[in-house]
Amino acid sequence: MKRRIVFGFVTLVLLLNLAVGARMFVLSANAAEKDSAYQNIELFSFVMEKVRKDYVDGKDLTYQKLVHDALRGMVEQLDPHSEFLDPEKYKELQDDTQGQFGGLGIIIQPRDGFVTVVTPIEDTPGYRAGILTGDRIIKIDGKSAEKMSTGDAVKLLRGEPDTDITISIFRPSTSETKEFHLKRAVIKVDMVKDINGRKEFPLLQDKIGYLRITQFGEKTSEELDSALKKLKAKGMTSLVLDLRWNPGGLLDQAVEVCEKFLPRGQLVVSTEGANASQNSVRNVTGRSGEFRNMPVAVLVNYGSASAAEIVSGCLQDCASLNVCKAILVGEKTFGKGSVQSILPLQGGAALRLTTAKYYTPSHKVIHEHGITPDIIVKLTDEEERDIAVKRTVGGIESLEEKDQERVRNSHDPQLERAVDVLKGVTLFTQRAPVTQEKAKSGKMAAKGLKL
Repeated sequence: MKRRIVFGFVTLVLLLNLAVGARMFVLSANAAEKDSAYQNIELFSFVMEKVRKDYVDGKDLTYQKLVHDALRGMVEQLDPHSEFLDPEKYKELQDDTQGQFGGLGIIIQPRDGFVTVVTPIEDTPGYRAGILTGDRIIKIDGKSAEKMSTGDAVKLLRGEPDTDITISIFRPSTSETKEFHLKRAVIKVDMVKDINGRKEFPLLQDKIGYLRITQFGEKTSEELDSALKKLKAKGMTSLVLDLRWNPGGLLDQAVEVCEKFLPRGQLVVSTEGANASQNSVRNVTGRSGEFRNMPVAVLVNYGSASAAEIVSGCLQDCASLNVCKAILVGEKTFGKGSVQSILPLQGGAALRLTTAKYYTPSHKVIHEHGITPDIIVKLTDEEERDIAVKRTVGGIESLEEKDQERVRNSHDPQLERAVDVLKGVTLFTQRAPVTQEKAKSGKMAAKGLKL
């Protein structure tokens, strides 16, 4: 009797397993069928043909427009940084990295569902007007920018030089809404500048050098070499490397900038993606860093993004390993640390696709986390505006007379803190040999007394 019950139970379990297995097989087969490339392409083709023939306003629709629009929508659903680039947008991207384009001079990216200013580029209409990092663009020439893609926003913001445009922004830090009436201009960008927004590179007090990298374009490393040579010739003993409001740019240039301060073979950055072909490491391959033993204070803030975060994250990690002498001062960076591969397509178009994420030498992820400085120093909106004006050649002179003196006497707390840090490091370095010599003499004297 018991044996019969056991056999019956086992048979029931087996039948249930078979039923569940059969059900799972059917579901799996249905899922595979739904994800069939052939069937879905067939569906896409059917809908495209239906739209082209029967859409009420479809008389001027072309296959190219329908396909481009479909690709644009598909890619933009992936993440805020992937984008299908038609030939015109691809040309704009190439202009950006080559250091010249027409527009307002503001770098934008989607952030929390809004078209957000990452940083205004110096000496441009947007910068001079007082647009700040974090401003949300809510209208462009009266057209709502809510839920607008970055690509569409760029298309509206850019235009022929000397043409007028009005943009409205919301500033989260003060809950203010402001309207700016601007005139577009040809934007030419110097990648490396001095404290006065020029390329003369005078030393600060105590032989402290200062240079500012505005973005990482094709000539950044070349311009940095030239600036460092000028500072070295003047007797520089330490350096402030200002990466504030730097929106990033080319990875190769970020690696070449790090090479100036690191030894051969040192890991700069690694990438990891879903496809193993996107996994990579970038090491210092050139000559050993000429300035690896020089104290460097790196200034960063919320406007420091992408390649600027790669450089600051790398130098911070390497300093913790005593590979270089860098310290980060300022505010937490933007947190844009994903890799966009540019894949040229037929007809002059291209696909910008997020294929991996960046990691610092200690394997900290940059994307959506940012880099936290060693020393936190925050700025008010007024301090940011004053710094922006002082950095612009002719900026102070463009103010009303009552404001000129105030801006001239304004402070840059982040820069001042960086200078204080470098002074302290220099003072310690100068005293260390003396202290060691005294300690050695003390030991000799003590030995003499014992004898």
